[in-house]
Amino acid sequence: MLKKITLTVATVFALVACGQHDGATQTSASAMESNVSGSLIDRINQKGTITVGTEGTYAPFSYHDASGKLTGYDVEVVRAVAEKLGVKVEFKETQWDSMMAGLKAGRFDIVANQVALTSPERQKTFDKSEPYSWSGAAMLARTDETRIKNLADIKGIKAAQTLSSNYGEMAVKAQAEIVPVDGMAQAITLVQQKRADVTLNDELSFLDYLKKNQNTGLKIVWTAGANEKLGSGLIVNKGNDEALAKMSAAMLELQKDGTLKKLGHEFFGQDVSVK
Repeated sequence: MLKKITLTVATVFALVACGQHDGATQTSASAMESNVSGSLIDRINQKGTITVGTEGTYAPFSYHDASGKLTGYDVEVVRAVAEKLGVKVEFKETQWDSMMAGLKAGRFDIVANQVALTSPERQKTFDKSEPYSWSGAAMLARTDETRIKNLADIKGIKAAQTLSSNYGEMAVKAQAEIVPVDGMAQAITLVQQKRADVTLNDELSFLDYLKKNQNTGLKIVWTAGANEKLGSGLIVNKGNDEALAKMSAAMLELQKDGTLKKLGHEFFGQDVSVK
């Protein structure tokens, strides 16, 4: 999910996509301090410490578990990359709205927060590693739904959506009958109550919901094609080509040795590192 517009389930998700989503957490004082001296590649080559900007309130990507430990898919991917590189990692929890500015200002070396880096403006300033997750639009319906095989099939079908989201726009374009909602939680409830037939949102949001909630009576009936999905990667400032290459190589190793697949199943119930 990428940093993009999505709908969230109140306390269950703290999600929304990316780039892909809007987050909210208090920036710590340490996150506002200048980064340690030396270049990113120097710290990697010297087996030093790299600093990582993340939200810490964006489950299941970056959040605190019941014990208070910072964890999440993105967090554990970073830890695995750091282990491959032989470096230590320090996370600096930061509001999403100020995260990319903090990276540009050198408050941390990397951002790991489901960023797809799709806007031309950001692409001029930042670079992205090999993706570690892929996501696109998906559709959720009741398990007894048999009419829907693709997006075109929702013409005339009741779709619970917020009209302000890109998913609402998709449903309107597909000529669905829109049932207005405030967010993903309400949309899911209406589908379960048969007051709507489907709802569209980010695939990773749905996977997270279905993994955390058993016996929902719901299933994913459609997902966007591979060529329509966006990949999230580690984000660095431009000019760090050598460091970025090392991180991308480590990411490919993690995919090859099954680490990313394992983490995907842990947090989503399936491998999200491939299209």
